[in-house]
Amino acid sequence: MTRHEKLVLLGDFNIAPADADCYDPEKWHEKIHCSSIERQWFKNLLDLGLTDSLRQIHPEGAFYTWFDYRGAMFQRKLGLRIDHQLISPALSAVLKDVYVDLDARAQERPSDHAPVVAEFDL
Repeated sequence: MTRHEKLVLLGDFNIAPADADCYDPEKWHEKIHCSSIERQWFKNLLDLGLTDSLRQIHPEGAFYTWFDYRGAMFQRKLGLRIDHQLISPALSAVLKDVYVDLDARAQERPSDHAPVVAEFDL
């Protein structure tokens, strides 16, 4: 990260890094998005020195970014947190807020994902 001091690695990782990132951890245990190997890959990125921006601001709680269209999962607030913004130490130092924009997911023809928004004091 020396070359890129202000780095954001973001997008749909398709990984819920912890049980707190799943609406039903028992149901999702060792399934796609929540398997041990996927979670290890995510941890490997953090081990490079990146920070999970959402968890820096909100260490606990349910902040889901993906909701299956079936079963009214969005309306029932049953989702997974699989979209992430991983940030370098330089950006971690100036991170002010992070939130999931659920208003975008509530539109008439939404994506099955809600965007993660980060605010920095640059």
